[in-house]
Amino acid sequence: MALLFLLCALPFLAVVTGQPNFIPDEPWVNMYRQGFNFQCPHGEVIMAIRSYFSEKEGSDRLWTFECQPTPSTMGEPTECWWDDINRGGQEWYQLCSNNGLVAGVQSQYFPAVLDREWQFYCCRYSRRCPYSCTFTEDVPEHYKEEGDIVIENYGYFIRGASTTFSAVHRDRQWKYVVCRMTDFDCDFKNF
Repeated sequence: MALLFLLCALPFLAVVTGQPNFIPDEPWVNMYRQGFNFQCPHGEVIMAIRSYFSEKEGSDRLWTFECQPTPSTMGEPTECWWDDINRGGQEWYQLCSNNGLVAGVQSQYFPAVLDREWQFYCCRYSRRCPYSCTFTEDVPEHYKEEGDIVIENYGYFIRGASTTFSAVHRDRQWKYVVCRMTDFDCDFKNF
């Protein structure tokens, strides 16, 4: 009898627990319309991002992130900081200053504009410099869709993003800036 009850209740449990999250073992870091602060463990950077949009939940997204250790040849981060913040409802272009890599994200939801403000947590590795930087395709490809990106090429890192906000859709599309890092210290600053 208990087994029959469990089988009948299973579909309802799936609805109650929320939307699917396809980054294994990584729970959503926020609830709809709630702020969050996510930081990778020391010596790791963000390598995967997933979000799920809901119009009925304030045109907001659930977010999850996955981290990965940087190569041992890069050594330990020499400093970390919270970089510039954007305001809700505005376009934003942000590269981690001082050649940093994205190791965290914080965000606050603003119901007046049905949008979030964003800030990257950046870490610098000695005097390593970025090169071969490119933009990803739009994430998500279309407004209001599920968005995900996984940096599959080892040795490439997220350095920042460009994001546009649609007042019509009340949603954002992201293009992440992905770079390689030199294997040696370099003289360039603030790339």
